[in-house]
Amino acid sequence: MEQKIKQNGICIGYNIRRIRKEKGIGQTELVTLLQLENIEITREALVKIERGIQHIRAAQLRAIKKALNTSYEELLK
Repeated sequence: MEQKIKQNGICIGYNIRRIRKEKGIGQTELVTLLQLENIEITREALVKIERGIQHIRAAQLRAIKKALNTSYEELLK
């Protein structure tokens, strides 16, 4: 079972949303990029992650980092 990363105190979802918007990438586009990397995620799941409602899986975080061409530092600050 893959590890889930709790967002307690860390605004991972907020940072994903901010970086995604700064780069002009829509939620549907990001989901498509993640699915091309064999990450099973829906737009609804991404919305929940960005709102901090759903924990993010380590593989999802790695793929989002790659898709957004950003660093873990930016995502986790």
